[in-house]
Amino acid sequence: MAAGTIITVLSNIPWDKVVENAPKVTDAAVKLWNMVANRRKQPSDESKQGKASPDTFLSESDLLKARVLALEDGIKCLQDQMEASSELIKALADQNIQLVQRIELNRINLVRYAIATALGGAILLGINIYLFI
Repeated sequence: MAAGTIITVLSNIPWDKVVENAPKVTDAAVKLWNMVANRRKQPSDESKQGKASPDTFLSESDLLKARVLALEDGIKCLQDQMEASSELIKALADQNIQLVQRIELNRINLVRYAIATALGGAILLGINIYLFI
């Protein structure tokens, strides 16, 4: 890509909207990352807690209850992650919509400026021809 094209593309991005929405996206991403990081740490903690000492004996029903509770916690964590992911995706989609709308507005303005420039050039050419005749 030519440097001029890159500069044109970058100048068409509504940076005020990007900067305005950046904290929302960042907060959602941090929240999601923290949930994922905490989830990765929890299985090792649970495995340590799940190991019973040789002196204690847990009945099969107690083991099943503990596994069900662990699964419920895992499901809750996954639901929270899914909700955070959905919020992040929604924020990014909203920002994408705003970018597309701004690009379309810039395209319309460019067409208008091109028409105005062509008309101005035609008028100037007409005036030059008239003055030379």
